[in-house]
Amino acid sequence: MQEEITLFESKWLGLYRIGKWDFVRRPNSDACVGILAITDEEEILLVEQYRFPLGKSVIEIPAGLVGDEEEFRGESLAATAARELLEETGYRAGDIRHILSSPTSAGMTPEMTNLFHATELSKETEGGGNEGENITVHKIKLSALREFLSEKMQAGLCVDFKIHAALAAAGISF
Repeated sequence: MQEEITLFESKWLGLYRIGKWDFVRRPNSDACVGILAITDEEEILLVEQYRFPLGKSVIEIPAGLVGDEEEFRGESLAATAARELLEETGYRAGDIRHILSSPTSAGMTPEMTNLFHATELSKETEGGGNEGENITVHKIKLSALREFLSEKMQAGLCVDFKIHAALAAAGISF
């Protein structure tokens, strides 16, 4: 194995090289979680958030980094998923199960994305994320999901593929 060279590193992101291959890694986290949250009424909870790299808002499943904040270092994947669901949507899961792990972008980062299926949801807060996140929560009937996503794309928003991957991994048709 060739030596890894640090090209640049900030508090949140690093750029590295091994041989002729450049890649990025988060110095404080090597995993993230995504949460497919489905209510008892067959509604999916989605979040909308402006993403600076894209320069536009994105419709996503609730998600977050594992261990990126000092107070949550060493937290399990399931605990991170439960905490992020509550922070972003205001819903607590009575049951949360791991359904899939996959490289986030294998040619660019060693980060792994871990998808969870959350059920038995109870609303506790308004959600919206932490300070500065400015997250909008959408609760959509599964039967109306295709139309909702199509309307958002026509309005110029991006739709994250993890919505579809999580639904497929959980065996949920829409």
